[in-house]
Amino acid sequence: MPVRSVCVFCGASIGANPAYRAAAVALGEAIARRGLRLVYGGGAVGLMGVVADAAMAAGGEVVGIIPQSLLDAEVGHKGLSRLEVVDGMHARKARMAELSDAFIALPGGLGTLEELFEVWTWGQLGYHAKPLGLLDVNGFYTKLGDFLDHIVEEGFVRPQHRAMLLLEQQADALLDGMEQFVAPVVPKWVDKAPD
Repeated sequence: MPVRSVCVFCGASIGANPAYRAAAVALGEAIARRGLRLVYGGGAVGLMGVVADAAMAAGGEVVGIIPQSLLDAEVGHKGLSRLEVVDGMHARKARMAELSDAFIALPGGLGTLEELFEVWTWGQLGYHAKPLGLLDVNGFYTKLGDFLDHIVEEGFVRPQHRAMLLLEQQADALLDGMEQFVAPVVPKWVDKAPD
């Protein structure tokens, strides 16, 4: 399936390292330069605002999805191509997934990880065959990658499902990898033998 729309999960904070902001700018610009639509959480603050501003400034289409309850708290972005206000977090994630052909996590906190793991689980269960990846800025996701390898070694995740999560240090390399992605066709259950 061709990638036309990329969902970006990222922090509503800017983070401690200036490299995170620079990576968000580079990703927003790369998405726009390729003529892809950016879908994200709709906020104007933190890395969320940075990636959206960069894509908009580069002439891209940006769609934000934000719950009414967070619209004021996160200062919903007013300069997007479109801002959709939804009823809650479940509706937000479902709508972002519906509008997107691929998913990328920039550095972020608990919400970023929760969104990433939920969409990854959906892929593992075969609910979608969309690529997902981590933009590993300054080694931000290195320890997470080590832990994910550990849960494979311990028999809780199949290697094929672990390999679904692409990891790159540069935006263009990650987007290139997503264009080549082929979803694995193996059962989720580790103890069940493949057919």
